[in-house]
Amino acid sequence: MNRTLKRLADEGVSVWLDDLNRHLLWSGDLAQLVRSGTVVGLTTNPTIFHNALGQDAEYIEEMQVLRRRGVSALEAVRTLTTGDVRAACDVLDPVYRATGGRDGRVSIEVDPRWAHDTERTIEEARALWRLVDRPNAMIKIPATVEGLPAITTCLAEGISVNVTLIFSVRRYHQVIDAFLEGLERARAAGLPLAEIGSVASFFVSRVDTEVDRRLDALATPAAAALRGRAAIANARLAYLRYENMLRDPRWLELGAAGASPLRPLWASTGVKDPAYPDTRYVTELVAPGTVNTMPPATLDAVIAHGTVLGDRIRGNYDDAWEVVTQLGETGIDFDDVLEQLEREGIAKFQTSWQAMIEDVDRILSGVRA
Repeated sequence: MNRTLKRLADEGVSVWLDDLNRHLLWSGDLAQLVRSGTVVGLTTNPTIFHNALGQDAEYIEEMQVLRRRGVSALEAVRTLTTGDVRAACDVLDPVYRATGGRDGRVSIEVDPRWAHDTERTIEEARALWRLVDRPNAMIKIPATVEGLPAITTCLAEGISVNVTLIFSVRRYHQVIDAFLEGLERARAAGLPLAEIGSVASFFVSRVDTEVDRRLDALATPAAAALRGRAAIANARLAYLRYENMLRDPRWLELGAAGASPLRPLWASTGVKDPAYPDTRYVTELVAPGTVNTMPPATLDAVIAHGTVLGDRIRGNYDDAWEVVTQLGETGIDFDDVLEQLEREGIAKFQTSWQAMIEDVDRILSGVRA
């Protein structure tokens, strides 16, 4: 294993890959990443699948088969994406077994069109869980207000959940409540808690992108001094909430019954601003019990020149609070930023999802021709 990645693992950070495509599977590249210990998990989202299905010629042969079956574009997308996730689950199964289910997980997202529809989200999650049919799968459910009861219901039914699109600590608090209630219901139903996995995907880089934009518009020395500090501060305060959860009597009872904690997962870790180090959302967010899912470019950067300086979260809570306070004093409505980012995050995935359906429909039509 690369020295930097080993240091991350020693600090309690699980490195996951935020990418999946047919070439990664068929070439053996994913298997090599897993065998070498480079990655121990994998995440996907509608944008990743849109890029894969629209650019990878290796999907065409299967689309010819689907065309002969007369399937719709939506059904084709479901077949292709769940097939890839199932295959990735099989590649990561040794990690899943070796870690007792802690890692070796592969996530697939519910149809983002139903982000504000609780019942449709639950139906989608159940369908994906059945279609992938692997114990190390995780179903991604957005942390919208309407998504919270879906998270609870799915966990209560024994479905492993990756809670996605979390931006605010306030919403994370609600996610933790949904998580605890779901596991309490699962325990009451007699389900084995040790088999139910979950992570809370806290989005990072997008926070800096929006806050920096607003700071730049202010064009003051105080605003300039806060550039690039909001995202890491926000994530650190999320980890503080995670630590509080681990002391909660409700969690202690569930943990004693075999449950695994709702680990924070740092998502959107690719650096958008070239003025910042390209590894900052990895090396600055090191703490025990976390997951960092990286796009390929970020993973390559960490391997090439990342420097891990130990736990960068638990000793910096005061600084994180100070950043949030100073943002308010400077005129940045941080709550408004985070609410906007949730809306935009959902909209972006909905756009990618619709574009993917349309692209697949065109490809199927071309195959039919």
